[in-house]
Amino acid sequence: MPTISTVGICSKPNSPEGLAVVPRLLEWLQERSIAVRCDMETAAYAPAALGWPRSDVPPGCDLVIVLGGDGTLLSAARAIGKLEIPLFAVNLGGLGFLTAITIDEIYPELERAFRGEHRIARRKLLSTEVVRGDEVVASYQALNDAVLTKAAIARMIDLEAWVDQQLVCEYKADGLIISTPTGSTAYSLSAGGPVIFPAVPAICLTPICPHTLTNRPVLVPETSVIRILAHNPNESTYLTIDGQVGGPIAEGDAIVCRASNYALHLIRPPHARFFDVLRQKLDWGKR
Repeated sequence: MPTISTVGICSKPNSPEGLAVVPRLLEWLQERSIAVRCDMETAAYAPAALGWPRSDVPPGCDLVIVLGGDGTLLSAARAIGKLEIPLFAVNLGGLGFLTAITIDEIYPELERAFRGEHRIARRKLLSTEVVRGDEVVASYQALNDAVLTKAAIARMIDLEAWVDQQLVCEYKADGLIISTPTGSTAYSLSAGGPVIFPAVPAICLTPICPHTLTNRPVLVPETSVIRILAHNPNESTYLTIDGQVGGPIAEGDAIVCRASNYALHLIRPPHARFFDVLRQKLDWGKR
């Protein structure tokens, strides 16, 4: 890893833990002559710090620190986008599948990262485009998933799913989740999808409350191009990326998903092995 001279910090807002951690972290970095770019949420914990819009924090940084939970990490991952800057994720409380570094581990693990002794997990992103006619009207990079759901007062929606040139299914359901392996422990898991080991090159299609109970989750190769056609009145279907951004889908729109050319470079502590995290977070094996 190149020498770290500039660090970005993205924080969960209104967090008592953030209020305690941020001032000390800024002081620690300053003592080591490391420049810092804070987002607005981080600057709120340290009035002397200059705050930037989160999307403006990563450019020019050698490392981005996330203080919060998986939601803050997902937002920071979108801000990093195609830059592939290593992300150092600290859990300030909550479930946190991806934010595996604890508050007590911040400084030892930062020292390890600065010495180049850290472990990086490459988490492939999911590229999603909304195609209307022959025009791409929206595009996104997701770490977890792209989700098509019914709008608040809509009935079940009709979705036609294709993988490459093969028709998979004509779903009548509350929605459909297109998930990366990283996202397999998020919404897809709640909807009955499988847990996928992060290194498995696959994409998962998980229907949400399908009308036909035999509609089950399907794993397809990472090389696949997934095309979902929406056969519903305008704005009765909604696309959400990582549970945070998105927009309404018009009738006849095609949602095209494929593995991105980019990945999130997530710094993992030595103890944060995948099945160890599952046992801890999901209480596997406990009586």
